[in-house]
Amino acid sequence: MALIWNRSIDWNAEDWREVAACRNTEADMFFPIGATGVAIDQIESAKRVCNQCDVQAPCLEFALATNQESGVWGGTSEEERRKIRKQWLAARRRANATR
Repeated sequence: MALIWNRSIDWNAEDWREVAACRNTEADMFFPIGATGVAIDQIESAKRVCNQCDVQAPCLEFALATNQESGVWGGTSEEERRKIRKQWLAARRRANATR
């Protein structure tokens, strides 16, 4: 069985990644190993960058749509995004059901 992904968003249109606040920062900060100890400091540092970013919302939308399981995206940790994604998927299903 072949899987087909129907992109509902043209990610390359006015690409938000070009102006992301994290673009010129150390990528390792956004992809800490684990969720304890030093990783907590990395996550908090990454979130501070995200909170100053003009494209935080599109970044989070991208992470949810593409199921980014690792790292800090749109100001959310992996664990936070898992919870948000469940709600996000349910909302998309409801929206598609009413079409």
